[in-house]
Amino acid sequence: QVQVAESGGGLVQPGGSLRLSCAASGFTLDYYAIGWFRQAPGKEREGVSCMSSGDDNTITADSVKGRFSISRDSAKNTAYLQMNSLKPEDTAVYYCAAVLDLCRTILAGTNYGYWGQGTQVTVSS
Repeated sequence: QVQVAESGGGLVQPGGSLRLSCAASGFTLDYYAIGWFRQAPGKEREGVSCMSSGDDNTITADSVKGRFSISRDSAKNTAYLQMNSLKPEDTAVYYCAAVLDLCRTILAGTNYGYWGQGTQVTVSS
């Protein structure tokens, strides 16, 4: 079955860290760009970070640059979003998408490709 599943979310204090996982099954993640998105209540979906399929070039939103990093583990067919120095404004449901497109296009807004169910990240003291 073709699936993408996020995990690793939870409650963390400001300044803390979390690593989100994006596990793919039924297809090879290496051939897809990986996009991480988030959506907070009452707000539109925001592109957070993306890694291209070919050369592993990355794009990261200014709002999280220097704090978040994206990676891929081909052997595990899994992508990750390492989140450090978390802030309350990072609170959102985080989604992973595997998409056959350019990262700049993906982050600009896309609803195609393979998407996970999302994982809740709450940053609060």
